[in-house]
Amino acid sequence: MVDLFLNRVLVENNSDQDELNTEREIIGILENRILMLFFASADCERCQKFVPVLNSFFKKLKDPAYIEYPKLLALIYISLDQSVQQQEKILKELNKRTLFLAFEDQYREELQVMFKVKDIPAVVVLRPDGSVLSQNAVQDIYRLGTDCFRNWQESAELVERTFMFNEEFDDPNLRSATDPVRRLKYKTEDDKRKTRWWKIWVKGKDGKNEEEMDETWDMKRKNGDKGIWRKR
Repeated sequence: MVDLFLNRVLVENNSDQDELNTEREIIGILENRILMLFFASADCERCQKFVPVLNSFFKKLKDPAYIEYPKLLALIYISLDQSVQQQEKILKELNKRTLFLAFEDQYREELQVMFKVKDIPAVVVLRPDGSVLSQNAVQDIYRLGTDCFRNWQESAELVERTFMFNEEFDDPNLRSATDPVRRLKYKTEDDKRKTRWWKIWVKGKDGKNEEEMDETWDMKRKNGDKGIWRKR
């Protein structure tokens, strides 16, 4: 799915209209996500009626004001408008996290042919591997609302890595960026038992408590004693 937009320029629908034009940026924002390609035009009455519905749908799945953990979902507006002004009219109604292709980019028309889009509005839903999950999800979004995403996620077998335990990753590089924080916050019972055992052992050794042991160790280091603790 990411391959669709490599070597292309995607624009963020924010006030600065920041451009994502490097491979790293494109992969970072599209990889391991379900992708919605929204084909529409401002001169289409049905499109104009659907835009607020889609905007609300996407906002509830991505905006921290509505949901604690934004879903692995991306939305790209594929403009079939006849002018830049028409395209801007649609973009003003869409969420700021929406991406789009510049009006001058003819790739918009190639995508329309590639996905055989004839009637608009159309929302083509793609799995992370690029295969088509839904040829047009407009009616499902109208009918099911955000429950659509749950169905898409199950169909795509999409795994939200943020909520997985460390042991479920064979490759530590696949662990989420919040992994160290979660490890501190959610200690296992084994971790707690080990901590209690250590405190009991330290307190009982030579009748010294933990603070005294720390002070003794610091003095040894200051005096240049590089020896290790030995059991008597």
